[in-house]
Amino acid sequence: MESLTWTGATGAFLNPIWTMTLACLALAVVLQIILSFFAAPATLQSNPDGTLAKRGGYLGGVERVTKVAFMALLALSVLYVVAGIVTPYGTSGIIGVMFKRFLPVWIALIVTFSVSIYFKRNLGLYGKLFDSTVGMVGFGIVMFWVFTAIFAGAFDMLVTHSEFSQVSGLKNKVPGVPMPEGTAGDWPHYLLGGDNLARDIFSRVVKGSMVVIAVAPLATLFAFMVGITLGLPAGYYGGRLDTILSFIANLILAFPVILLFYLLVTPEIVETGIPSYMAAFLFVFPLVFFAVLLNSRFYTQPAKRTPILIVVLGVLAWLYLSLISQSGTVLNFLPSWLDGFDVDAGILVVFVSVVFVNSPTVFRIVRGLALDLRTRDYVAAAQTRGEGAWYIMLWEILPNARGPLIVDFCLRIGYTTILLGTLGFFGLGLPPESPDWGSTINEGRKLLLIYAHPALPPAIALLSLVLGLNLLADGLREESLKD
Repeated sequence: MESLTWTGATGAFLNPIWTMTLACLALAVVLQIILSFFAAPATLQSNPDGTLAKRGGYLGGVERVTKVAFMALLALSVLYVVAGIVTPYGTSGIIGVMFKRFLPVWIALIVTFSVSIYFKRNLGLYGKLFDSTVGMVGFGIVMFWVFTAIFAGAFDMLVTHSEFSQVSGLKNKVPGVPMPEGTAGDWPHYLLGGDNLARDIFSRVVKGSMVVIAVAPLATLFAFMVGITLGLPAGYYGGRLDTILSFIANLILAFPVILLFYLLVTPEIVETGIPSYMAAFLFVFPLVFFAVLLNSRFYTQPAKRTPILIVVLGVLAWLYLSLISQSGTVLNFLPSWLDGFDVDAGILVVFVSVVFVNSPTVFRIVRGLALDLRTRDYVAAAQTRGEGAWYIMLWEILPNARGPLIVDFCLRIGYTTILLGTLGFFGLGLPPESPDWGSTINEGRKLLLIYAHPALPPAIALLSLVLGLNLLADGLREESLKD
């Protein structure tokens, strides 16, 4: 079996065209920057039909060349994708095989975008996101990794080899290396090469998305539950309650984040059971939040409120007990028939640490919003109607603060992703064999001067996800300001 090149036989035709197009684009961008210093100030001029007139002169021509070159480069990139999907295995090289392997993800993205754009006028802020180019790009990148994690985890697709299996002779081998003769397996190549333990880097990057996508959004959501539950009363009531809670939040924020993480995930601290007790305390806030939310909403309808609270809180209580009762910890108290699931001890510690570190920042944001919104007319109107304090906080103030909170939620997932990568890079909390991107980068950087390929794919994956989250947050912020 021969090694795969990056673009295969397809690249022999497309690569020269792609290279020339990229050179034209780069030259046009440089000329555009230079000519912009000598061009007259732009003015809004319109054609008789009301459309904006194009800029004239040399700068206008270069701008049009830049646009055409960019669209041509985009079209050529799409050709690589299409060629990889429709041609036989290996014809389009490593890039083509990877694109073909991600075919379920492309289909899911196309369906998601098609349905969302068709119904965008009925989908509120989410639908308005598709009026923003930046927001759509960010959403596409984020959903690419979300679908990758779903297909790789729930359906065991996309990966070409086990993320833990080692093949003799493939240690630190370059991308496209063929499998040795007589090796079992359906895939004849390591698409992105082998790492320092002869494991498939492509499969580890794909499986690593599961750790990030599972932990980062959920940990951020739990942090928001804590921050909202404490921040709303602190901002609404003020006084001594606000002083005490703000002091505790500032005290936690005074610690350097990495040092705080290091203290929480070290084996000595884990053995004391402190992370387990912290989990028992922090994870109770979603129960409190939903209990108060539903009780305040249906307070005047006890016949409806009671069964809803019993069902919702019953399910949440079971999930809460299953989450904090983990084998091998000091809080292993549920019988096996009642314990719904077990979470890896390392991941649970990281999860608790992320929630603990992010909660004070969310608290301060929610508190500030509550301080501002409690003076609005609709709050005064609710008070005049005789509504309770928690009803006003959760059903009047919180919905009107959703814009900044949604934007911060997206940004905070990005921060959490970086923190998870940092923890994995330093080997803290997560299991040593974990395929998370931080651990994979750490394993690859040890031989970075000799072999660059083990560290680059997970680093690019981490960068792309954080970039997508930031672009998504920018798009949401842009659209929320239009409300």
